[in-house]
Amino acid sequence: MEPPDILPAGPGVSGPAPVAADLARLRRYIPRLSRGDHDLNPDLKPLATLRPAAVLVPIVRRPEGDTILLTLRTPHLTAHAGQIAFPGGGIDPGDADPLAAALRETEEEIGLPRAKVEIVGRLDTYVSRTGFEIQPFIGLLTPPLETAPDPFEVAEIFEVPLAFILAPGNPKRHRITVQGVERQYWAFPYRDRYVWGVTAGILRNLRDVLLGTAE
Repeated sequence: MEPPDILPAGPGVSGPAPVAADLARLRRYIPRLSRGDHDLNPDLKPLATLRPAAVLVPIVRRPEGDTILLTLRTPHLTAHAGQIAFPGGGIDPGDADPLAAALRETEEEIGLPRAKVEIVGRLDTYVSRTGFEIQPFIGLLTPPLETAPDPFEVAEIFEVPLAFILAPGNPKRHRITVQGVERQYWAFPYRDRYVWGVTAGILRNLRDVLLGTAE
């Protein structure tokens, strides 16, 4: 089935003009930084042990403009429950490499066959406060898409226009107090969706690469 929800700007609101990803920039980019929550919170120290993980950053090539495919995780999961995420997960011993893990997890989570994904690049590694060292791979998807979300892990599949991710003013820098300490994080609030944390950090990296402002 087609992903059920491509979020518009909303009634009476003009959204950013549709855009297509600059594939040349994505293919040229060489990952060279370790990003993470420490980007905005320099006092945060990396955890002693990190679990290797990989995600797919899916760009859907729609005629009306490229979109980013995202998932809403179910509320009972042990990691990042109820949050918006890319398909992906931990790297298993049987995975040939991180890319194989990202494609396997994508197929398991949303039912998208590996053969339907054209890999065009990789973004910077992202270190999460939940103990994952994540390698994000950029993949192009050409409609029509046949997806089948795993009901245990995925509550919903939806798409957000790439134009929104690239729009001036995004992402937002928000603050939260955790155990009496103020922390900052990136967020892409969009309609009734709140994309934040790891996913927002990876999207910011994608945005920087596409706009030519990556560090």
